[in-house]
Amino acid sequence: MMTDNITVAPPPSANPITANQPTQPEPALVLWLETVGNRDVATVGGKNASLGEMIAALRPSGVRIPDGFATTASAYRGFVATNHIEPRLRAALEAYRRGDADLPRTGDAIRRLFLEATLPEPLAAAVRAAYHALSARTGKTEPAVAVRSSATAEDLPDASFAGQQETFLNIVGEAALLDACRRCYASLFTDRAIAYREDKGFDHLAVALSIGVQPMVRSDLSGSGVMFSIDPESGFPRVVAISAAWGLGETVVQGSVDPDEYVVFKPLLGDGRLKPILDKRLGAKATKLIYAASGEARTSLVETSDHERRSFVLEDDEILELARWAVLIEDHYGRPMDMEWARDGETGEIFIVQARPETAGAGRKASLSLWRLTGKGVALTTGAAVGEAIASGPACIIRDPRDLARFPDGAILVTEMTDPDWTPLMRRAAGIITDHGGATSHAAIVSRELGVPAIVGTGTATAVLKNGQTITLSCAEGDRGVVYDGAVPFTREDVDLAALPEARTDLMINLATPGSSFRWWRLPAKGVGLARMEFIISDLIRIHPMALVHPERVTDPAARAEIEALTCGYSDKTEYFVDTLSRGIARIAAACHPHPAIVRLSDFKSNEYAHLIGGADFEPTEENPMLGFRGASRYYHERYRDGFALECRAIRRVRETIGMSNVIVMVPFCRTVDEADRVLAEMSRHGLVRGEDGLQIYMMCEIPANVILAEEFASRFDGFSIGSNDLTQLILGVDRDSEMLAPLFDERNAAVARSILEVIHRAHASGIKIGICGQAPSNYPEFAELLVHAGIDSISLNPDSFVATLRHVAKAEHAEIPAP
Repeated sequence: MMTDNITVAPPPSANPITANQPTQPEPALVLWLETVGNRDVATVGGKNASLGEMIAALRPSGVRIPDGFATTASAYRGFVATNHIEPRLRAALEAYRRGDADLPRTGDAIRRLFLEATLPEPLAAAVRAAYHALSARTGKTEPAVAVRSSATAEDLPDASFAGQQETFLNIVGEAALLDACRRCYASLFTDRAIAYREDKGFDHLAVALSIGVQPMVRSDLSGSGVMFSIDPESGFPRVVAISAAWGLGETVVQGSVDPDEYVVFKPLLGDGRLKPILDKRLGAKATKLIYAASGEARTSLVETSDHERRSFVLEDDEILELARWAVLIEDHYGRPMDMEWARDGETGEIFIVQARPETAGAGRKASLSLWRLTGKGVALTTGAAVGEAIASGPACIIRDPRDLARFPDGAILVTEMTDPDWTPLMRRAAGIITDHGGATSHAAIVSRELGVPAIVGTGTATAVLKNGQTITLSCAEGDRGVVYDGAVPFTREDVDLAALPEARTDLMINLATPGSSFRWWRLPAKGVGLARMEFIISDLIRIHPMALVHPERVTDPAARAEIEALTCGYSDKTEYFVDTLSRGIARIAAACHPHPAIVRLSDFKSNEYAHLIGGADFEPTEENPMLGFRGASRYYHERYRDGFALECRAIRRVRETIGMSNVIVMVPFCRTVDEADRVLAEMSRHGLVRGEDGLQIYMMCEIPANVILAEEFASRFDGFSIGSNDLTQLILGVDRDSEMLAPLFDERNAAVARSILEVIHRAHASGIKIGICGQAPSNYPEFAELLVHAGIDSISLNPDSFVATLRHVAKAEHAEIPAP
């Protein structure tokens, strides 16, 4: 349609912008989002094409996307031509390539070409008409809108241009909208966008810009964030990762706040009876971005309230709704996606406001790099690990990207936070460390894409690190990255997973902490053979369970204060324990689902329990804790029975509420058959009944009595797992922690080896499975060969020794095959 030579495509039904039919169709200057889709990237850019695609394809499935319109690439090219920008733009770029002008000077000169230009009247009229029609759709006079840039070469599967152009929020009125359009055009040539296109080999003049205009979702009155349909760190494809903060979403994208983080397991989302939320982490959320009350600024950064900092942004049902939308969007596009969402504080409705291909985790090949620290260093600070690599070098503290000239190539960038202006500098860094930001912040996203290890959200890096100080940045130790003083030696091994042999024996992995569980999903493991509950308790919970059951019995004021701080938000302190433990177990189980995850009940010694917060008031003093009040003996004893009840509650929640029915429970250090009966009775009392709902219960075989009475124990359990460390020390009478006796501690000793071979035979004769989870198969290839020849069902290994042991096992199995 045309009015006064203004070409505007109307919405498909109501609210036409123009009324007269042209004699010859002209390229539209404005299109409604619902009329465009993925086929229209060249017309409205990747961002707007994606929004239109979702409106048309996914709204019927319940995914909410705001209405809106977009200017076209033709409108942009008309703006450039009318204002005679191209010759001057080309001249500026040639001067930059010759070295006659640096990047900041070049970018500033090009942007002035756009900012000092005027919108052609046909385009300005088309935008005004569309804005009026949008006002009619929303029922609001001069609605506040978000004005977003959408380049025709952005958000492609092999090149993410996220954050390269600008977004303008809370734009009200025609004049402000037209001004924002001109600023959007100028942002096609931000310094970071120029550098990015130069690096990727895109022709600057071949890229056009579309402007998307949508009603503001009033997340300034509520919350917003970022969502990935894949774990962005490991590339694990079976989860949705969500970040959330109060206010407008720019704080999460830029990394200026530490957001809440949620992880949801996708395969169980279809069962409405379950809540497969694997992780919920409360972020500090110290500030939020809201609409400005007055003045030229459209938005204002303010401090959050104490209640907001202590509260999760999203309720469980909202987390699950977003996760289901992520699956729908991913399924529609056929690839992992990076999305932004916002919740309207007036209506309570959640909207998807952006979706683009995820390019970092999804782009990983069928290879695995094994990074290992081979030395020790003093830890200086920690934060969220981005990537799995290690880097050493001098620290360089930069607080403003304009100071990039003093950053030496190959140094480790240390800063408070980054935004897209930092991208050219980040390309030159060996590693990146920030004070603020989470796993979905700008620093994290760009670091992944560049393949540069980063530690974000340390809180203290710029304060504790010094310019020029040699440091080592390690992301190879789980989800928490560590910055060490000095150059700590490390190794890297690249493994071609496609070239790994297959084995008949089930090879499984031992996992210590939930945070590292997704790192190893590419390994061809047949499950988790040992997940130690006590690691989750000591690393994540930190409080003695009995101190949560009976806080009145904690005598240390400092311990009381720590308990209050850690359990903030939980009216029932025991729920803190159950909630944290259940999600930790569930995350480990999700990494190998549907293969089994064998979770060992807590096996702290009394001296180790005493070191937990509040633990000193509940633990006895023992001369020999290794042979004392540990393992099964605790579970039915009055001193710990109430604490064990919390462990059982957590296991039930993992299996029945979260849905990880692949969890197998394992009882450690069970000394007698009578003790086995008492533990099983105690578990039954708390709803964990062997055989009900497929529940299997295993026993650690780590005491000589377990070998001698194998048949009696086998009649009570579904499987054994040989703990070769304890079994060796108890058969040989050697303290496994003694340096003086270390030469005597050897699982290959005939007494130990014969006991292991015997219990394998007796377990199979009793009809139950048996595996091993000690270190011996990793340390000694000949020991692994012995187990294979004995017919052991499974061998569970530390992840970093999995590949080497798999090769040994496959070779041993092949050697068993007689020559034809």
